[in-house]
Parts: sequence; structure tokens; C-alpha cells
Amino acid sequence: MWHIVINHCAWEYVMENSPRMRLSNASAARLGAFVDRPAFDRREVSPGIVHIGLGAFCRAHLAVYTEDVIAKGASDWGIVGVDTISTAVRDALKPQDCLYTLLSRDNGDDSLRVVGSIIDVMISSDQRREIFELMCTPEIRIVTLTVTEKGYCQDAATGLLDEQHPAVIADLANPTEPNSIPGFLTEALRLRKQAGHPPFTVLVCDNLAQNGTKVHRLVSRFAELRDADLGQFIRDNVSFPCTMVDRITPATQDADRETVAGRLGVQDAWPVVTEPFRQWVIEDQFPLGRPDWEKAGAIMVDDVLPFEMMKLRCLNGAHSTLAYLAVVAGIDTISDAMTDASLPKIIRQLWDNDLIPSLAAVPGTDVKTYTHELEARFQNTGVRHLTLQISSDGSQKLPPRLLEAARELYAAGTEPKVIPLTVAAWMRFLSGKSESGMAYTISDPHADKLTAIFANAENDPERLADSLFTVRDIFGDDLPTNQHFRSSVIGHLRSLITYGTAKTLKDFLANS
Repeated sequence: MWHIVINHCAWEYVMENSPRMRLSNASAARLGAFVDRPAFDRREVSPGIVHIGLGAFCRAHLAVYTEDVIAKGASDWGIVGVDTISTAVRDALKPQDCLYTLLSRDNGDDSLRVVGSIIDVMISSDQRREIFELMCTPEIRIVTLTVTEKGYCQDAATGLLDEQHPAVIADLANPTEPNSIPGFLTEALRLRKQAGHPPFTVLVCDNLAQNGTKVHRLVSRFAELRDADLGQFIRDNVSFPCTMVDRITPATQDADRETVAGRLGVQDAWPVVTEPFRQWVIEDQFPLGRPDWEKAGAIMVDDVLPFEMMKLRCLNGAHSTLAYLAVVAGIDTISDAMTDASLPKIIRQLWDNDLIPSLAAVPGTDVKTYTHELEARFQNTGVRHLTLQISSDGSQKLPPRLLEAARELYAAGTEPKVIPLTVAAWMRFLSGKSESGMAYTISDPHADKLTAIFANAENDPERLADSLFTVRDIFGDDLPTNQHFRSSVIGHLRSLITYGTAKTLKDFLANS
């Protein structure tokens, strides 16, 4: 998110000094036939969904599925986007009538689409009351979210609400002016109940295991701490379906904006870059109704868990492994990492030895075939997915993506081979410097604590690992005392610090 905001500010200068017209309803109507655009009258679209966390991902995924449904006549499912962090999205999209361009890239083959399912953008910092008023109207039947794993104020080790989180403490002290996601949803549901309207459905689209179930628990607990009856009401009456969302969407770069402007002939302050592939699996639990997303290709199921675990581990877990090894080695993008002599072989072993065996059967899906498709997606040179972007929030991402799989393998009597290497790479990554000495920023809610541990360890691998293993939010109580896990991590870490990534991976593969 912050990376995108910085680029947006840079783009403001370009736009101020460019003669091109801005993307809008009027200018979109004059675009060439090579560009898809809304196939409906946007003036007839009314809001049915409020989306919180209006970054690139939801605009490449949720908004596109919803647009396809609106185009079939469901004009009461327009999206109002809400950002809780920055005014940048509003500043970019409002002057464009909330239109934006989806740039789909496939190894040099680009396609463009102007998306119009978002009909307004609001910012909680100065429109909180207006947002709550909208969320209390009966027309809003679904609230969707993409706020990243760290946005829900959970304890990563337990999955429970972090009741000592500063945002949770602040919102409990001032509950009608919330800033945290649990606080925001709780207040909106309280106001809606007070107005006499049934609760909206909360649809979480972030990469959390059993995301709906988990966020239901977090929000109910927050509400309970605020008011016991309100907590019970949310626990008993609000639907939080689980969902699995899959579409690789890197942060937008200024070069992407230039590409879109050159192709369209108009300026788009914040286009979205993505891959052609998309998948959405949703538990069908919507008491107040929903768009017919299945008509746009979504898969409606009773239980999303098998699909979710496949994606969370095989895609996101592989992404994390590539990211930490690649950042340390000085490799900028996922597609570049897939041209390395060793990294694709490491990822293949991660899938075959650690992750596929940890998964239950997935209906209608051959998981090994899915990983071969992932391999091709990772090699897509048109999608410049930065390894440093993927490396963010490791303290939140490692447990659900990889550490849970390691636990399950140990419980089944086998041992993970690549996951300890990933953990070691993450520990080495916390130095904030690549092997060539290039500095980078550690983006993590526990960054200060983690980087201080690295500095205090003075490059001693055993001391570093033992200190990081005490961070219970990440490793819990079991993995640090597992002798295989501990010795494997320390051995790989020692090699990474002493010999570097290339030799470590070469030796790993030679001994596999």
C-alpha cells in the first residue's frame, strides 16, 4: 500500500505536466474498440456493497467479477470503496468518475479494460459518519474487505484478537470513532442494529486461513469487550462466509501508468496491473442476497477450506519462499527469480515434499497440476511482482502459509525439507541488507522488535535463531522445541550467513 501511495504522488507531477485528458465517463465513451469498458449505464447503478481497503487487489478481482454481474442487469450491486489509511485512492479515482483501467499482462501480450463497478470512493479519516450512514442503509447487503493479514489485529500465533494491540485499546476507549477493522465493523453493525435493519454479510477477501470464520471470531470478541450483548448479537446473527481469492496483482508502477496512458490516450492516475488468471471460491452464506457471481465464473461451495489451503500454501507459501531468498540474493521480481539456476528447483521441492502432502483432496482439482500452472504464472514476465513487496508482513504470513504445514507434517510422522530453509531465509532477510550490501526496508508490524533481535545477535546464527524462536506470535511453543526444525533452521541460516544464497541452495539441492 505505501509503495503505491509513493508512486501515486510521483504520478501527480506527471499528470500536472501532461496535456492528456483524464479518464472519465466522457472520455471513456470515446476510447477505441480495442478497450473493453462498462457495458451498462453507470447512472443506473446503485450501491449494494461497501468495500473496505480499496487497493489494487480488490480492483483486479472483486470489482471485475461484480462488474460482469452488473453488465447482466443487476444494477443494484454497485460498490462504494472505503479506504481507512490514505486519501490517495480517492484523490486518484474521484476525478475519474471512479473509473480505472485493468491492464492484464501475459508475457508481453497486454489487454486493457476500463472498469466501472465502483461508483464512489470514501475515506474514513474525514467521512466516517457518512460511511456509517451508508452502511446502515438496507440497500447495503454486503461489506467486503481487503486490508491484509495485519489489518485485523489478530495474534498471529493463536488467531485470536490481540487485545493489547494499540488500535484495539484505542477503539475500546473511544468505540464510536473507531480506526481498527474490528472496531469499524462492530460500530457499523451496532448502528445498523439500532436502526432496525438486519446485519449485512461480511465477506473477507484476504489471505487468512478460514478467513470468514477467523474474522467473525475477532470481531465478535472485540464487540464482546465493548458490550457483552453486542458481542453475542454479532456471534449469533452476522454471516462471515469464507472465501478464497486468487489473482496475482503487483503494485502499480509509474511505468504502468505511462503504458496505459499511451495505449488509451487519456491519463489514468491509478490503473491496476494483473495476470489473466483469476479464481474465486465462496461459501454461499448470504442472508440478504448477493450478486450472481457464479455467472462471472466464481465457484459457490459449501466449504471453501480445501481450495483455500491449496492456494494459501502452494501459491502464497511459494511466493514467501521465493521472496525471502530472492531479496537476500538481490533478485527484484518473481519472474526473475524463476530464471535463477536453483530457485525453481527449490520451489518444486517445496510443493512436492512439503506442501502437497500437507493438503486434503481438493474437489475437482489435481493439486500437482495446479502447482505446474503456478510455475507458469510465476514465470510471466509481464507481471512485475516485486519480491520486496511480497516479503512484507512475514510475521503474519509465515504461520498460516508455511508453519502450519510443517506442524501437520510432523504430526503425521514426516519432516518438512524446504520450510526450515524458508524460515532461515526470513531470519537472514531481517538484516535489511542484501548480499551485495543493498539496503531495504523491513515492512512488518513487528519490524522494530525483529530487526533489533537481528542486530543484537551479531550474525551468530544460533543466537539469532534462538532469539527469534522466542517470538511466540510467530512460532508458538512447539516448533522452537522441535529438534529437527530447530537444527535445520540453524544449519541453513549458518550457511546463508557464511556462504550466501547461491552456495546454500546448490548444496541443498545436491543433498536432496
